[in-house]
Amino acid sequence: MHLSEHRPLAVAGACLVAGIAALVFSLVQWHHGGAPGPVAPAAPLVVVAAPTPAPAAGGLAGNPIAEMRAAWRRQLLANDRAHVPAGWVAGFYTLYERAQRAFGVNWLLLASVHREETAFSTARTTYHGLNFAHCCAGPMQFNVTNGPRTTWERFSGAFRRASRPASYPHPTATHPSVYDDFDAMMAAGRLLSADGAGMALDGSAWQAAYGYYGYDATGIAYADDVLARAIGWSQHGFSINQPVDPALRAAVDAAWGAPARAALDRPRVRVRRKRARVRSG
Repeated sequence: MHLSEHRPLAVAGACLVAGIAALVFSLVQWHHGGAPGPVAPAAPLVVVAAPTPAPAAGGLAGNPIAEMRAAWRRQLLANDRAHVPAGWVAGFYTLYERAQRAFGVNWLLLASVHREETAFSTARTTYHGLNFAHCCAGPMQFNVTNGPRTTWERFSGAFRRASRPASYPHPTATHPSVYDDFDAMMAAGRLLSADGAGMALDGSAWQAAYGYYGYDATGIAYADDVLARAIGWSQHGFSINQPVDPALRAAVDAAWGAPARAALDRPRVRVRRKRARVRSG
């Protein structure tokens, strides 16, 4: 995660940023009207070794919030590097399509969140217990401990908006269940829709992904990954194990991530200035 700075040295700098934003906007105008059509058969495996990332920032001794964010980011990176069989992922195509039909959310955005959260339901605790942070559960990692009404409770009824497929990877005996792939996918579609996502892979999709994780610096990196991956799929096909294109991630971050990061930093700047005034006074 790198903070983009806009220095008023020359008009050229502003033009460059505007050009990047315009480029990303043109890239993300991939749009289907309604259903995604017949969802492509199982995509061929694209086995590309993802670069090993540097140790996550944060994890400062005595700072549990920083430690938690760093641990979560390591988990997301592990999911992104996981190699998943195409035959397994094919079982989710119908779920993506039904969630898109029900809520008008691009199925590639849903699939990208699914990849980011649990590597297409292959993460170790996908179907039982809670995640390492002891807050979230299931294929789409809904928070089941916040409240008084949890995020899962708010959206768990979304499964009623579409017919349940005859078979899919992990049906449960009772519904709704945070561990049921259909129930979880429908709830995720409803949540993304409630946060403004639609068929376009654009700034609204980025904001919805940002909200899906949470409004902090790690959430910005998460949203950059999710949207860049979805855009890459829209351009080059649904490559299950292809790492996120660094150039696309950088372009997405320049358009939406950097402004959000600057907005997070502004309150901190005000606090520092206030403290400086107090010390000087």
